[in-house]
Amino acid sequence: MNFSPQKKRRLAFLARMVRKEMHYLQLTDQRLFDAPFTREKAERLEKEVDLAERVDVFVSRFDRLQDTVGDKLLPNYLNAVGETTGPAVDNLNRAEKLGLINSAEIWMALRDLRNQMVHEYMEDLDKLAEALKKGHEHVSTLTADATSILVDLEARGWIAA
Repeated sequence: MNFSPQKKRRLAFLARMVRKEMHYLQLTDQRLFDAPFTREKAERLEKEVDLAERVDVFVSRFDRLQDTVGDKLLPNYLNAVGETTGPAVDNLNRAEKLGLINSAEIWMALRDLRNQMVHEYMEDLDKLAEALKKGHEHVSTLTADATSILVDLEARGWIAA
């Protein structure tokens, strides 16, 4: 597929951002989940500033990676390979059919999950702890799917390894 140098630069920029975002999310994930995240841990958020900041950073980085991949990299990738782009759910379904992500359904569930992590923060500590645990479990989903897209772009020679 022949596309403009500007589109190629955009893909390269997004690839660099995704690599950095994956790296930083994984670092924060390791720090926050060095022990299981329980209701008791959630109860300490008001008194332990460092813990509260790690939760905020985890949620922010989880959200950022999901947005960058799902709302920026994926549509640009689909456009570059000549696919029609549309709403996020359509793009995710197309990416699943192309073998770039494992499950569009999981990605849509993760979009809901990030809203739970944000909105339950102050209201329901049990729901917050559960949402954070699920987020932690799916860091590997986000990073594996993002890596799959990056590997495909590298194989096409559109970005550097």
